[in-house]
Amino acid sequence: MACATLAEQEVQFYKQNGYALHKKQLFSQEKMAELSGIFEEQWELVGRKLNSELDTPHFRDERLLKFLLSDEVLDLVEPLIGPNIGLWSSHFICKEPLVGKQTPWHEDSAYWNGRLSSFDKIVTVWLAIDRSTKENGCMRVIPGTHTDGFSEYEEVDGSQNIFSTEIKKVDHEKAVYFELEPGECSVHDSRIIHGAAANTSEFRRCGYTMRYFSTDAKVYEEKNQNHKIWLARGKDLAGNPFIKV
Repeated sequence: MACATLAEQEVQFYKQNGYALHKKQLFSQEKMAELSGIFEEQWELVGRKLNSELDTPHFRDERLLKFLLSDEVLDLVEPLIGPNIGLWSSHFICKEPLVGKQTPWHEDSAYWNGRLSSFDKIVTVWLAIDRSTKENGCMRVIPGTHTDGFSEYEEVDGSQNIFSTEIKKVDHEKAVYFELEPGECSVHDSRIIHGAAANTSEFRRCGYTMRYFSTDAKVYEEKNQNHKIWLARGKDLAGNPFIKV
């Protein structure tokens, strides 16, 4: 299966808007079935708890590196951040039917502030394991907000939200919803404002986020204790503490 990549028009759209939808199958049917099986195992291991339990699952299960370091994913990422690519993190995100909490409006980069030297070339690939729709709380973004700098946050009710803080004054009317079939994916800039409504439907919504950065950013070891990063492709430009592949 030839690796899919983004057309020049899609790359320009991403740079302007901070996201793009890739409505094609990222992996072969067999590979996607294998990844879904790993997720189901991990989900059982943590007693089907909410997604905070499933951060950096590749630290515990190195079978996931087959997907995270694959040409299918890296060929999608390279046009967006360049040929020198570090694997920053991954995350299974699952919202159970009827009880999946809201993901408040946030920027990924705000949670990593101080951990890297720059955030302008970090991309998240959000791969749908289940169908992701408006009804079951698909991801949504505010286009173009990736160039606005860090936002101001306020506290929100932790019983209703996955995080305890949310960006103030977000214009919900501008939101674009990422509806995806299983095996399709989206890509978004780490600085874009995004979130997801609660899952009030009867259908589970699960995705796998795969996060990458250009290696000209420096990852500060003292601020990233017990956090492992891999050199996924190309060269290390900033002297990072990579696990070489």
